[in-house]
Amino acid sequence: MLCVEKRITSPLLEPKSIEKVMEVDEHIGAAMSGLNADARTLIEHARTECQNHRFTYNEPLGIESCAQSLCDVALNFGEDGQSSGMSRPFGVALLLAGWDDKGPVLYQTDPSGTFVRYEAKAVGSGSEGAQNALQEQYKPDMSLKEAEVLALSVLKQVMEEKVTRANVDIATVAPKYHLYSEDEVQAVIDRL
Repeated sequence: MLCVEKRITSPLLEPKSIEKVMEVDEHIGAAMSGLNADARTLIEHARTECQNHRFTYNEPLGIESCAQSLCDVALNFGEDGQSSGMSRPFGVALLLAGWDDKGPVLYQTDPSGTFVRYEAKAVGSGSEGAQNALQEQYKPDMSLKEAEVLALSVLKQVMEEKVTRANVDIATVAPKYHLYSEDEVQAVIDRL
């Protein structure tokens, strides 16, 4: 499950135009913290890797392999003789949530090109407080409905604004990617 805050910095801003959660493949979703343009570049790379793997091997790309591929790209900046490499690191941390033959999987990637697997993880400006709350409240045998409430309550603790259906996105990969509609988000908010 992925749960993110969409920071609405102006009353003129259309909330639906802020994308902080994206589908990578039917079994992988990504949440981002940092520069959206860099995130879109990495997500496009991941989508291409997933499609190429599926086309070549007729099976979905593993979530760890997807994370490894993204981190390989992140490590590519500034290398001598490569005109296609970036001149600066990517300024984004990603959470990759997916579903493989053993069940749900979560990886965090960072600008240094490191990826680590987690049971539950928070990234972004309020990540320290959120991570502490996750460590105290997360249980491996939680149901999806319990995980929805936990994710949203942890996000609510670290958000400066009030949680609304317009400023929060929730997505699950169980086993297929699904981005919640505003009504589905409101249903989770109502259960808080």
